[in-house]
Amino acid sequence: MRWEDFRSSDNVEDRRGEGGGGGGFGFPGGGAGGLGIGTIVILCIIGWVTGINPAVLIGGAEQMSGGGRPRQEQVDPQTQAQRKTKPTDESGRFAAAILGNTEDVWKEVLPNQTGRQYRPTAMVLYTGGTRSGCGSAQAAMGPFYCPIDKKVYLDTSFFKEMEQKFGVKGDFAYAYVIAHEVGHHVQDELGILGKVQGRQQNASTKTEANQLSVRTELMADCLAGVWAKNSNDKYNALEQGDIEEAMQAASAIGDDKLQKQSQGYAVPDSFTHGSSEQRMRWFMTGYRSGQTKSCDTFRAARN
Repeated sequence: MRWEDFRSSDNVEDRRGEGGGGGGFGFPGGGAGGLGIGTIVILCIIGWVTGINPAVLIGGAEQMSGGGRPRQEQVDPQTQAQRKTKPTDESGRFAAAILGNTEDVWKEVLPNQTGRQYRPTAMVLYTGGTRSGCGSAQAAMGPFYCPIDKKVYLDTSFFKEMEQKFGVKGDFAYAYVIAHEVGHHVQDELGILGKVQGRQQNASTKTEANQLSVRTELMADCLAGVWAKNSNDKYNALEQGDIEEAMQAASAIGDDKLQKQSQGYAVPDSFTHGSSEQRMRWFMTGYRSGQTKSCDTFRAARN
């Protein structure tokens, strides 16, 4: 992927290297906001099982343990200025370039296809842990989108983890991960995330709530495909093998494959992101059509 030619986004906060593995403010008790690391791991597992953003769960736990809203991060002007300085390392430049390209693509695609203006998301790069509008962000969560502050959170070491744990590597595989999270922001801009959250809260069973989560995640995969198609049409950025890289990434992080690796068998009713086949199929649905309307997983008869 020829990402070096992309415009670098100005909407990147680089919090890496701020010390303590926690974005410049210590995490008491080895955790975040006073929560122990064991509690954080448990909440991450609960989020994976239920489909609830782990950051939201951790934020809620912080409120209960702290007797109020999560502490607001106090940032001095010099630190804030440093955070807004464009990254100079390769992984930081790559993330900023992919984010910049998603901005350039969606600011044209969304109005043309839906009549909605696109307001860009910001991306926070961090190491180990930091604070988000949804509570504490931890590397164990993987990349995620917080609808409260409308930011994507990414520990760039996740790319190395993709290669080491899942055998997935390549610029476009990593770009797919970022585009998927931006896809959640597109859903937010369209008013979809809030509606899904309401339906999940009113769901009669955990299986029903999980199915809503799967459809949300598959739609984000499809929107990543829409981005890839429109980006390539305009910027001719894809190279031979790039789509295969995205397919490998989508396959590697399918719920069925992850469950089989961890426990030896898959439980479809507990899926929160979709199977490998579903994730690959919906990405390609978006890529082949280039149309957001093709990504309506909630009306599709087949997930």
